[in-house]
Amino acid sequence: MTVAFLKTHKTAGTTVQNILFRFAERHNLTVALPHPSCEHQFCYPRNFSAHFVHPATRPPHVLASHLRFDRAELQRLMPPGTVYVTILREPAAMFESLFSYYNQYCPAFRRVPNASLEAFLRAPEAYYRAGEHFAMFAHNTLAYDLGGDNERSPRDDAAYLAGLIRQVEEVFSLVMIAEYFDESLVLLRRLLAWDLDDVLYARLNARAASSRLAAIPAALARAARAWNALDAGLYDHFNATFWRRVASAGRACVEREARELREARERLLRRCFGDEPVLRPAAQIRTKQLQPWQPSRKVDIMGYDLPSGRAGPATEACLKLAMPEVQYSSYLLRKQKRRGGMRLRPEPVLDNPPPRPIRALRPGH
Repeated sequence: MTVAFLKTHKTAGTTVQNILFRFAERHNLTVALPHPSCEHQFCYPRNFSAHFVHPATRPPHVLASHLRFDRAELQRLMPPGTVYVTILREPAAMFESLFSYYNQYCPAFRRVPNASLEAFLRAPEAYYRAGEHFAMFAHNTLAYDLGGDNERSPRDDAAYLAGLIRQVEEVFSLVMIAEYFDESLVLLRRLLAWDLDDVLYARLNARAASSRLAAIPAALARAARAWNALDAGLYDHFNATFWRRVASAGRACVEREARELREARERLLRRCFGDEPVLRPAAQIRTKQLQPWQPSRKVDIMGYDLPSGRAGPATEACLKLAMPEVQYSSYLLRKQKRRGGMRLRPEPVLDNPPPRPIRALRPGH
């Protein structure tokens, strides 16, 4: 009942977050949410501080919003016995997603002619500047999110990678793998002693096919892994430990449970979104609460919509199943403030506020 999820970037973390938000709401648990000066992230990319947590959401049972990991600060916030989990993604696929999603915000990506991933990876040092705003999205983002030094190279310092792996293993009870998402949820369910229904999900924050590469050429993938060698080392290690954990649990049992999860998920999606549930562009989603945030005009983020004419508790559950991060975070904050008897009023501004997180572009801008 007490879970801290380190939500890494472009790893299916928003879908895991939604699972945790819905579980917390069903069980009346308190979810740690960012102070409004941080918007919907815990003042990322700054190192996490317990001061970034809204007072109406303390002490929490669940934490699942973006932050840069700081072990001491999280342990100061979360109760003893908290289970720590995170998720990693294959670095080449993750980097393609980062390059597309943050292309208008990361200076290293903006410098590249014609927004060409191939051009960037051909000579990343020509575009990348360590230390500038949002530079972490262009180099070893997983290592940065985990609190590591994303400028270190395992080719020059293998001991640093080994030390970072040890630090992660000391804290995190489970490191999920995005490419094996359903198997990861089976292990998460078992770790937390949850029911299968507790980990059903709708895919969130997914790009349209027109906004992503259908397949990453092998040479490009090698270049992406070489540039993000620290992330590649982390992923390779934890992918191997993931499958050892699956073997320990019984691979046939995990595969059977993953199949049951997929079947139950399909039934739920049809019940919520119609006989042929499909992801839609934001412009085609009538329900405002389900319209996903769009990072730029060049990237289309898809979402689900509710069939018209439905109401009641079942519809409310379906709404939460597909609710994007920004809307769900705002909803939970309002709900927890009311539960705590706080008046809904403008929030004070933090001393020394961080740089503003990325905002959605308004129509026509």
